[in-house]
Amino acid sequence: MSGERLTIKTPDGDFSAYVARPAQTPASVIVVIQEIFGVNKVMRDIADDFAAQGYIAVCPDLFWRIEPNIDITDQSEAEWKRAFELFNAFDVEKGIEDIAATIDQVRGIDGGTGKVGAVGYCLGGRLAYLTATRTDIDAAVGYYGVGIENYLPEAEKLARPLLLHIAAEDGFVPKEAQALIHQELDNHARIEIHDYPGCDHAFARHGGEHYDAAAADLANSRTAAFFKANL
Repeated sequence: MSGERLTIKTPDGDFSAYVARPAQTPASVIVVIQEIFGVNKVMRDIADDFAAQGYIAVCPDLFWRIEPNIDITDQSEAEWKRAFELFNAFDVEKGIEDIAATIDQVRGIDGGTGKVGAVGYCLGGRLAYLTATRTDIDAAVGYYGVGIENYLPEAEKLARPLLLHIAAEDGFVPKEAQALIHQELDNHARIEIHDYPGCDHAFARHGGEHYDAAAADLANSRTAAFFKANL
């Protein structure tokens, strides 16, 4: 398992992605979609974990259009301020285009099987949902996605499996939004939703203020089973 860089090409320019490789190939690919802190150690560690599970993990730098190679933490007020600036400046439509370009490129990656899944956290959770509705991804997982309630009609276009993890006490996803998500998506044949009672946003972020080991382990085990079944 080793971390390397991959260059993703788009009509608007090129950007980089962090790649973690498993001990054995061929392997399916998982695109790891970042939080609002860039491709930081938390994201690289998640990619490394998926590589340890036997996948080629690719984490694209989706903030490249604002500033390439953002790598900050959630440990200081200044970094949080910067993270929200990036979140507000981020173009979701272009972000999905960049994820689609990543998917297209890694379907042919050296050692890959051609199958590609995606997993996203926070902002990436929203992007994972949209990746499921707008791209040809084979399976997608979203952790505590922010703003999914604004895109619920898109679920009609969903043709591949989607797994959503919802933090019941999420400070960024109000109860009304959670209720809407359940109302619209619970009966969708391709969507599986799990709620985590008592958990706040980013309960699966190692080192984060709201990290909940039991909930994170449960969510991650469900994600592992989901990808095993679909990739």
